[in-house]
Order: sequence, then C-alpha cells, then structure tokens
Amino acid sequence: MNPSIADIRKTYAQAQLLESETTSDPMEQFEKWWQQAVQAAILEVNAMTLATVGADGMPDARIVLLKGVDGQGFHFYTNYQSRKGQQLETHPQAALVLFWKELERQVRIKGRIERLPDAESDSYFHSRPRESQLGAVSSPQSAVIVDRKWLEERYRSVEASFEGKEITRPAHWGGYKLIPESIEFWQGRPGRMHDRLEYKKDPSGSWLRQRLAP
Repeated sequence: MNPSIADIRKTYAQAQLLESETTSDPMEQFEKWWQQAVQAAILEVNAMTLATVGADGMPDARIVLLKGVDGQGFHFYTNYQSRKGQQLETHPQAALVLFWKELERQVRIKGRIERLPDAESDSYFHSRPRESQLGAVSSPQSAVIVDRKWLEERYRSVEASFEGKEITRPAHWGGYKLIPESIEFWQGRPGRMHDRLEYKKDPSGSWLRQRLAP
C-alpha cells in the first residue's frame, strides 16, 4: 500500500544555521551556500521557482534556471513576450526559491526586476547550444499554437533560414536581474524546528539580519 499524502514526511537533521556561522552580507552568504550545493553535485542545482503577479493580481510560478549572480542580484533569461515576461513588465517585482533537498536547505529571495543590458543578453545567448538558440527564435512562448507539428515546422523553417550563419539573438528574448530586498536562508531541523535567517534591506541600503520562527 502506498502511504497517504498526509503521511509522507522526512526528518531534517543534517545541519544547523547559526548567526555566528553566517556573513553580514547575504550575497556573500549565498555564494557560500552555492559553492556547497555545487560541491554536493546536486542535480539541476541552479533550478529555481520564479513567482510573478499577473495584471489580474493572480500569482503565477514556474521553474527557471539561475544563470548568473553578481553583487547586485540574480540573473535569468526568457522570452520578453512570454507570460512571465508580460507579468514582469506590468509588475517588475518577483520572488525566487531555490530548494536543495540533498542539503535540506532552501533560499527565498524577493526584490525588484530590471532587464539586463543587451550586450549581456547577447553574450549569454551566443554561449547557448545552437539548438537552444533556434528554439528561442522559433517559439512564441506562452502563445496558443495549433499543435506540435506547427511548432516543429516553424523550428525547421528557422533552422533553414540560419543554415551556415550565426543566429542573431531575437529582440524578444533576453535577461533579467532580480535585485533583492530580502533573502531568507532556511535550514531544515528535527521536529520542524527549522533555522530561518532573513536579511532585509533597510532604507539606507544596509542589510538587517534577523531570525524567524519556523
């Protein structure tokens, strides 16, 4: 017999998260956790949930890939005309969640959104596999299409048009940066008494670190 959904649970007991073990800068703390996650050989370590808000006020979420981190924020790429692209145009705020179950950790990030410079989007676009470049040009992401055959024929048409040539990044595709206003580090603990340390940016631009109840 399979267990009921309500009976599925896991005890978290790998580690703890203490103020004395963290940095005062959450971006430095993220880099520390990121390196540990990479060393743990986590599958799709850069997969993260991106949550946005539509024009109707309804929340929306999906998995995207983290493609860069700098001192100012977190980078990801998509079609600007996609559903999430339109939502970010209307409401340029979003939330990210990275969950590394092998380490019993998650990171929650909230902040405002800015588009990355064209030069940065160009550089990343041309670093992608050619098939992914063709897909970005071919797919009218989030639009209703007739069927799979239509999409495959469109892909082949685009592929033929660029045969023997460099693929130009389409104007409708590029990068975003989420500039954080809060970052929470969550470490699973026994008895659901999890450790939660939240960094919030104050009006002066400094970070305030505080512990949250689990």
